[in-house]
Amino acid sequence: MTVVAAYLYRDGKRIREVSIEEKIDSPREKSEFVWIGIADPTDDELRILQDRYGLHPLAVEDAIKADQLPKVDIYEDQLFVVARTASLIDGDIAYGETAIFVGHSHIITVRHGSARAHSALRDQLEAAPTLLMHGVDYVLHAVLDFIVDGYLPVVESVEDEVLAMEQRTVDHFLERHEINRIFALRRELIRFQRVLGPMSEVAGKLVRLDLPCIDAETRPYFSDVLDHIRRVATMVDGLREVLNSVFEFSNLLEQQRTGAITRQLAAWAAILAVPTAIAGIYGMNFEYMPELKTRHGYFVVLGVIAVICTALYVRFKRVRWL
Repeated sequence: MTVVAAYLYRDGKRIREVSIEEKIDSPREKSEFVWIGIADPTDDELRILQDRYGLHPLAVEDAIKADQLPKVDIYEDQLFVVARTASLIDGDIAYGETAIFVGHSHIITVRHGSARAHSALRDQLEAAPTLLMHGVDYVLHAVLDFIVDGYLPVVESVEDEVLAMEQRTVDHFLERHEINRIFALRRELIRFQRVLGPMSEVAGKLVRLDLPCIDAETRPYFSDVLDHIRRVATMVDGLREVLNSVFEFSNLLEQQRTGAITRQLAAWAAILAVPTAIAGIYGMNFEYMPELKTRHGYFVVLGVIAVICTALYVRFKRVRWL
């Protein structure tokens, strides 16, 4: 059975457990509602909930497929909200989906591929009955806020890796696997931005639009969710800029070091050109050569070569070519 928890609440307090085949309807009492949480449900379970609570077939179909971007759909007096969860697994961002059906007397959360259960959130809300008694719109806010808060550890983990990579760039050339990791992180952050954009639109609609099941006094709570999403989006934008800077800085350092090596090789080539030229001259078959007609001529030539090479070396070193 994939039903994680299903309880009836009244005045902010848990009353009793309910079955998915039981319909709870309190059209005149906002503080009385049922919260059903299911994870990776079967089609039959969702069809049962569809029959009991009048869920729209298109919304149920989307909840079964679990391949939607974040959105808010209105079906008569009910809302259907889709949010995307995120977690870091082996250095990559893994995404899940939470579909939320909201009616006057019910809120049904359907989780797919999310490692973070709502048990802790449910306990937290039950510990604050004065807030829970506000009804399903406050629970909707709490679920969305719970999902968005899960984004922050993901971004912070990526941020730590990016900053460590930035520090390593200063000390040595980036290796191939590090460059591959930079591009992989950029792809992950671009995908994350594609989730954050629609999530921001979802929170914005809940703040600005007059929607069923959402009271005006609850809108400031959704505004807080929107602020959290914008904060995460700003962090992601900053990380993309840092990754671009790391790659560009690595290229500049590599060009600088390559230029230094080129200058060193050019300097040594200039130094070695002197003895090479003199040795080349002495390789010719001239009759009069210093070492043949002069007793100390050979050593004089070697001394001249040493003096010239030393002078060139000191000169190049002074102008920081070595």
